[in-house]
Amino acid sequence: MIYEVVVELKEEVLDTQGRAIQQTLARLGATQLKAVKVSKRFLLDLDGDEASNLELVQKLAAEHLANPVSETFKCRKI
Repeated sequence: MIYEVVVELKEEVLDTQGRAIQQTLARLGATQLKAVKVSKRFLLDLDGDEASNLELVQKLAAEHLANPVSETFKCRKI
């Protein structure tokens, strides 16, 4: 089973990389672009029980894939 983990910056954290991308795209002609938000996407392929797999994926995301100070994450089976 494949699980997706999406890690994003918290709303109160300034996304400097997203801002730089937005500014560059605006200079290239995409002037209607209001904002760009950068995130990380992880795909984890696991064997075993679905309930225990989701629990493991959430634990891995919380402890290793996301920084709890500045990031949030969402997990789902795909």
